[in-house]
Amino acid sequence: KNFMKKYLQIIWLTICALSICCAPWKYSFAQESENLDEIIQGFGGGEKKHDDELEDLMEGFKDEIPESEKEDKGEKDDFLKGFDDAIEKVVEEAGEKPSTWSLNGEFKLTTIYNFAHKTPDPGKTDWRGLSMLRPELELTLKKKFSESWQGQISAWGYYDLVYSLRGRDNYTSEVLESYEKELQLRDTFIQGSLTEKLDTKIGRQVVVWGTLDNLRVTDVLNPLDLRVPGLTDIDDLRLPVTMAKLDYYFGDWNLAGMVIPEIRFSKLPVFGSDFYPSPVPLPPADMPEDAFGNPEYAAALTGIFSGWDIAFYWANIYDDQSYSQVTSPGPPPQLILKHARINMLGAAFNIAAGNWLLKAESAWLDGIKYTNTPGVKYSRIDLGAGIEYSGFQDATLSLEIANRNINGFNEELKLPPAELRENEFQWVARIMKSYLNDTLTLTLLASTFGIKADDGAFQRLDAEYDVTDAISIRGGVVFYQSGDKGKFKNIGDNDRLFLEFRYSF
Repeated sequence: KNFMKKYLQIIWLTICALSICCAPWKYSFAQESENLDEIIQGFGGGEKKHDDELEDLMEGFKDEIPESEKEDKGEKDDFLKGFDDAIEKVVEEAGEKPSTWSLNGEFKLTTIYNFAHKTPDPGKTDWRGLSMLRPELELTLKKKFSESWQGQISAWGYYDLVYSLRGRDNYTSEVLESYEKELQLRDTFIQGSLTEKLDTKIGRQVVVWGTLDNLRVTDVLNPLDLRVPGLTDIDDLRLPVTMAKLDYYFGDWNLAGMVIPEIRFSKLPVFGSDFYPSPVPLPPADMPEDAFGNPEYAAALTGIFSGWDIAFYWANIYDDQSYSQVTSPGPPPQLILKHARINMLGAAFNIAAGNWLLKAESAWLDGIKYTNTPGVKYSRIDLGAGIEYSGFQDATLSLEIANRNINGFNEELKLPPAELRENEFQWVARIMKSYLNDTLTLTLLASTFGIKADDGAFQRLDAEYDVTDAISIRGGVVFYQSGDKGKFKNIGDNDRLFLEFRYSF
């Protein structure tokens, strides 16, 4: 029954996608425009005729001005010229210099309603109905120190009212700590030019690597907020990290080097969340030291040319995925979560050909550790490719695929808690179309883990409407499919509606 239900949902989303691309809006607007042009042409012909008659009538008044009147006019112009100079001087003195400070921000209210959950077992959290009522506020203070130096401080926070409304006792302490409220600095940095070819940027920032928009192959520097997966795109999920970055420009190339003292990892669903896959909480985490004595390092060489780009990457970082290590044999055994130090070499490429954009990425990662095989290090090869077509009227279609292959795969990795495959395949399809002079955007996104969704999937259909330049409303629905193993094992009942109100100032 659930199997058929999910496939009916996918069929319905496919119909919606075809409707988005094939809607006859363009024809109707063109037809109305054609009729309007014919009406206007009718007025235009008569107007031209009357204009010709008026020109003939005025010809008699275009006699040359007498010399005496010209002399008088010249004297008046010379006399008034002084007043013009005085006025310009007053205006210049009255003009104020633009402020070097600016403050802007954004207020957002997000509401989520779960509609597919079953009645929970006694003692379990009831996630049916309203699951989020979260006002957010972000304030950004910017300062321009000179023509080549500037900085900003960005603070962001939220408080989710749903936990107080539904009763905090109904949720685990881990959920309350992770989801109820948060306050943090976002993009907070100072940047400027040291020389004509050398720039620097120091502070919390986001550095995006690679060419794919929906999948990550070489994009390894910034962690993601994955506590509620599927609601938004990767661009809105990246978490900034503190780093010192240098950029050297020569010709069409840019060489960047980064030292990253702040060690952050992706925010994942916690014990008690409807996205958490296990009935028991995770072991405590052993976080790496967060200091300049133990930073991460990264470098990138990027070339931007006419119609195509290429980039090469290197990073010495901590693996975003943790593994469990036994600290005491017990019984029961005591575990702790750790992150391996890994190296990454990668490359990315894209090329534009008419309405087509082709993308490719590759990465080799070495030093990965897994829970099931203590003391063993693995390497992995990640490959990704994408294609994007923008030849339709106000519409874009894209497809991206990625495969992650573990070298020297051990069969023990298939067992819990790792539950890994030798090759993990993922693909994402996206359709976007704009209406009403780009004020309304419809998006259909399907993300699938495994060729046949063996490891889970989700589909999102949403619409965003710009009421004004400062106010927008976004809403939609997300359908989830459970996987055989891993993090998407029990998400099939998490289908939800969402609505966002956004005000920028």
